[in-house]
Amino acid sequence: MAGPAAHGPPYGRHIDVILEIDVHSALPPYEQLRQQVTALVLGGALTPGDRLPAIRQLANDLGLAGGTVARAYRELESDGVVTTHGRHGTVVAGPPSRPAPPAELLAAARRYAAQASNADATLDDALTAVRVAYATG
Repeated sequence: MAGPAAHGPPYGRHIDVILEIDVHSALPPYEQLRQQVTALVLGGALTPGDRLPAIRQLANDLGLAGGTVARAYRELESDGVVTTHGRHGTVVAGPPSRPAPPAELLAAARRYAAQASNADATLDDALTAVRVAYATG
């Protein structure tokens, strides 16, 4: 795993957010970032107005290329999760423009995530198990 990056906005409420990249995951790093930030917004850990770290800062913290972080931010902006204000930074806008999963599905996912974590499964292993279960119905 690339090193965790902990960040909070320079103004407003102070938050500590940990973003991590699993270098062994089949998911590209930009998609891992996109999914993590989206999950933090949906879970309430990031709220509208919270400022994300600068592209260069986050790339350095995670050991990624700046273009990788920039792509994640572009995808998040396309989803309606963040807005980018040039040199003034990237700020959380709100939940994705597409509908969130139903509450009962999120509750089931939280239970599964807890079980997978207790079994010391990686996120990639847990997602693979879900894909297999989904495909075999």
